[in-house]
Amino acid sequence: MKNKKTPRRTIRRSALAASLAVATAPLAVAHAHDDAGIGRLTGPQTQVIRTATQAFRDVNTALASGYVATDECVALPGEGAMGYHFVNPALASDMNVDPTLPEVLLYERDARGRWRLLGVEYFKADADQDLDTTADRPTLFGHAFDGPMPGHDPQMPAHYDLHVWVFKHNPSGQLAAWNPDVACP
Repeated sequence: MKNKKTPRRTIRRSALAASLAVATAPLAVAHAHDDAGIGRLTGPQTQVIRTATQAFRDVNTALASGYVATDECVALPGEGAMGYHFVNPALASDMNVDPTLPEVLLYERDARGRWRLLGVEYFKADADQDLDTTADRPTLFGHAFDGPMPGHDPQMPAHYDLHVWVFKHNPSGQLAAWNPDVACP
């Protein structure tokens, strides 16, 4: 029985390391879109995500649901920030795209130090790990993910991602990676 558990733990540790690398590495790579402009979800599509993630406005619910907090606020000078990433390793290591199960939650701290949920990030590893191919590019509600892009850390695979700002307005667009209204301390 121990032999069956050891590989699973190794896989989980690798998934956690890769997932945390998504959130903790400074992201200097500009995100490219293959659709015309940044795009926006419809009201009902946005509501699906809001409803599914409403409970995560309480950061303790996110932690109890398997999301792992990172200690770095991700920003890109001149573009804005993404905030703090809370990554769910199990979701980040599967290949499913489900609008109700985002791989990453985006938070900022308010003036009192409380966590405030800003939006979500969907993350998928590039199946063939070839930055020159896009046949496996995922979509959410018809919007193509950004990428493929190299991992932001040696343990992180080439991947696709899509940010959706559902709790904080983003003047750059609801699906833009960086939000100029988010600042890191």
